[in-house]
Amino acid sequence: METKAIIMDESAINRVITRIAHEILEKNKGTKDLVLVGIKTRGVPFAVRIADKVKDIENKEVPVQTLDITLYRDDLSEINHKPIVKSEEFNFNINNKIVVLVDDVLFTGRTVRAALDALIDKGRPRKIQLAILIDRGHRELPIRADYVGKNVPTSREEIISVNLFETDGVNQVLISNL
Repeated sequence: METKAIIMDESAINRVITRIAHEILEKNKGTKDLVLVGIKTRGVPFAVRIADKVKDIENKEVPVQTLDITLYRDDLSEINHKPIVKSEEFNFNINNKIVVLVDDVLFTGRTVRAALDALIDKGRPRKIQLAILIDRGHRELPIRADYVGKNVPTSREEIISVNLFETDGVNQVLISNL
């Protein structure tokens, strides 16, 4: 795989986190009933960073939960017809809450669809919003993000790699050719 460019460095990622935190607070009129849910793996540290920024801005804690959607993926439906989410990773009542689902890259929309299924199995939120670091297009399902860090038009032969310090030891977003 050949890296074409670094499309976001650490400073750009930090600016996006600040902007998205402000947008979430503005759209929801503060932190009341707000819960951030990070899609495992890189959605989780992204959600934690947004929550930390919200705390800096509002001086209020926003709960962050981890959502493992592996068994909800439509390409794994042969494994189990009734998948489960590990309860030790998601232990928060989301009924009547405003849930902001957080992930690193929005591509076909299938990961978000699986996450929506998993969330609905956990409760009935009042509202679900979607925050994404990178939207690369190529949707196969009618899903759009409420909060987007950066739109990066790509071809299907390109790959977006989000590297976060918590999982990869560096903060950057790369675009590569297959």
